[in-house]
Amino acid sequence: MEKNFTHLNAAGNPTMVHIGDKQITRRTARARSVVVLSAAVLQLLEAGDIRSPKGPVFQTAIIAGVLAAKKTGDLIPLCHPIGLDHCQIDIYINEAQEVVIDCTTSVLAKTGVEMEALTGASIAALTIYDMCKALSSDIIIKETKLMEKTGGKQDFKRVS
Repeated sequence: MEKNFTHLNAAGNPTMVHIGDKQITRRTARARSVVVLSAAVLQLLEAGDIRSPKGPVFQTAIIAGVLAAKKTGDLIPLCHPIGLDHCQIDIYINEAQEVVIDCTTSVLAKTGVEMEALTGASIAALTIYDMCKALSSDIIIKETKLMEKTGGKQDFKRVS
């Protein structure tokens, strides 16, 4: 099966994908961003969410991520604007001492929500960066990736 870019028309120009004939199904997606912080900042976070002048770091990142997921259609030029049925962001520190952000989205629609999940996780990571940069410049947003999606032409699940 030959795969083509879906956002290009026959002339090679950008176009929004036509979803009018697609079936409405339950669509879900989960994306993950990983942030590496310095040991000193991590120590503060492990003692409890840091209260910065801008607010508590993880709580603020969760709110920013949800708001971004809801605005994905405004941020990514050819992404369909959709009303999310649900968006949840979970933040924790893993065994490698990295901050892990999981953004899970769902909707009953004709198009998927992986871009919303990826946007939510990304903006939550950027918010953590912004709120912690006064404590250390040694911050790395290591990765953002789709972990799983359901409800479209094909389901996807990343092993790790």
